[in-house]
Amino acid sequence: MNTFAGRKYIVAGIIILVGLIFVIRLFSLQVLDSSYKFSADSNSRRTKILYPARGLIYDRNGEILVYNEAAYDLMVNPLQLRSFDTLDFCEILNITPADVINRIGQARDYSLYRPSIFMKQISSATYAVLQEKMYKFPGFFVQPRTLRNYPKNLAAHFLGYVGEVDEKTIEQDPYYQPGDYIGISGIEKSYEHVLRGKKGRKIVLVDVYNREMGSYQGGWYDEPLVVGKDIISTLDAGLQEYGEHLMQKFMGSIVAIEPSTGEILSMVTMPNYNPALLVGRARGDNYKILSEDTLKPLFNRALMAQYPPGSTFKVVNGLIALQEGVIKPSTEFDCYMGYFFENITVGCHMHESPLDFVRAIQNSCNSYFVNVYRRILTDPKFSNTEEAFNNWCDHIISFGFGQLLGTDMINELKGIIPNSGYYDGIYGKDHWNFLTIRSLAIGQGELGITPLQMANLAAIIANRGYFYVPHMVKEIRDEESINENFLERHYVSIDSTHFEQVVNGMDLAVNGGGGSTAWRARMQDIIVCGKTGTAENPHGEDHSIFIAFAPKDRPKIAISVYVENGGFGNIWGAPIASLMIEKYLNDTISRPYLDEYVLNGIRPE
Repeated sequence: MNTFAGRKYIVAGIIILVGLIFVIRLFSLQVLDSSYKFSADSNSRRTKILYPARGLIYDRNGEILVYNEAAYDLMVNPLQLRSFDTLDFCEILNITPADVINRIGQARDYSLYRPSIFMKQISSATYAVLQEKMYKFPGFFVQPRTLRNYPKNLAAHFLGYVGEVDEKTIEQDPYYQPGDYIGISGIEKSYEHVLRGKKGRKIVLVDVYNREMGSYQGGWYDEPLVVGKDIISTLDAGLQEYGEHLMQKFMGSIVAIEPSTGEILSMVTMPNYNPALLVGRARGDNYKILSEDTLKPLFNRALMAQYPPGSTFKVVNGLIALQEGVIKPSTEFDCYMGYFFENITVGCHMHESPLDFVRAIQNSCNSYFVNVYRRILTDPKFSNTEEAFNNWCDHIISFGFGQLLGTDMINELKGIIPNSGYYDGIYGKDHWNFLTIRSLAIGQGELGITPLQMANLAAIIANRGYFYVPHMVKEIRDEESINENFLERHYVSIDSTHFEQVVNGMDLAVNGGGGSTAWRARMQDIIVCGKTGTAENPHGEDHSIFIAFAPKDRPKIAISVYVENGGFGNIWGAPIASLMIEKYLNDTISRPYLDEYVLNGIRPE
């Protein structure tokens, strides 16, 4: 009897042990090991990522600049793959069986359980054919996407372009997955977080024929997408289009700013490219062609080219001299075709002599401003040249030179303003003086200024001593305001009272009599104030530079024009700026002969 009872407990123990093993195994399979769950889920459910349409981009007047059009990515889920008609599949997609094997292999390497892109951006026609036969290709499905499109070939550098995310971005931001698109340049990049919206998710049931059978759990686990926000840019499309028209035969840039806001009205950089080239499956090939072009159409000259400012810089040195009290508006200097000291000569052109401050700006006298710079750096209130030079640098930096302005455009460069340490390194401490660096007096030498910074200088003079950070977005839909930094006035270190002398000089440079160096910018009914510049170029003909603003009182536009290898500022810079000003203020051109002169590219005798 006792033996029977013992056996009973042993058998019961064995049964309990076996049951426990089954329970543990089931727990392992159903809870700890997710592979079977993934397999089952993948064969009954499909998670579809819902990609939001990017926000649209408009110009300041409501004209659309960038919109979206439908595109489709063919996706593959390796775990759902079954035998299918490869030849029919290849014929639809215009690929080879080897392509299919290779792409499926890449998808399996990425993940067995998660879908990945098999083919990007298939056409609408291909999509229509594929949809009718999708049941024949288990494991494949189509993911709707959107691509950017452009109603006009316009403002490529300003707008930027969209491309596929790289691995570094995916590592840094979990929002992005392989195959996602992201802004690469221009507004598209600067405002990516606004334009991209937020991806959604939809879980659907699928049958054995790869057909969708409705939402899983009534859509309880779905996440809605959020469409990207639309942007109203500061750009004036008509002005931008006209600027690109004027610059089509030149290399260089135009930057136009509204002085009262800092809003960028136009940003032309030539040569440029058609933004539509960097959209779709041909983007990679087109980018390679553009990047290898020796004229560098992808290079944004407005933000990244660093030129000597030439004679436009004289107004800055003049303002500093007035502020420091080393000259007065009535101060006169003689000029006999240049500045001469021992064996040093800074040449100048023929004009009346002597000149006071205002007429020196009108005539762009080199000798006058070399004397001005001499007084700045030999000011007796400073103990030595270096101390006076550092004070000069502080004033220069207050104008936004030698530093980032803080704009919302990417790839902005600081420009170049040499400091005293730079000259100590070349000549040795206390072994340089005003004569050593005299070229800075007339905007030459080691100076490097971007066209954006020069347009900002024109805005500072127009405002009589302050600026708003130049920016390219006027409004973001459904947001209260733009970045507050763009609403703040930035005052330079020069008293506002001194600016009127410069304004009068720039008025005479355009509208005065004999000796006016910018007469080609003259208009009949609008007072344009401008200053020419000619930047020396060791690699060829000098660059033609012009800055201006108009009207003289309550200015509405400030502008800089750089024409590489264009010679004197009055040759090309002044007429181009004048036409741009007229186009913006009057929305018409009353001087077709001047337009024709610029387009023909033939210099007058």
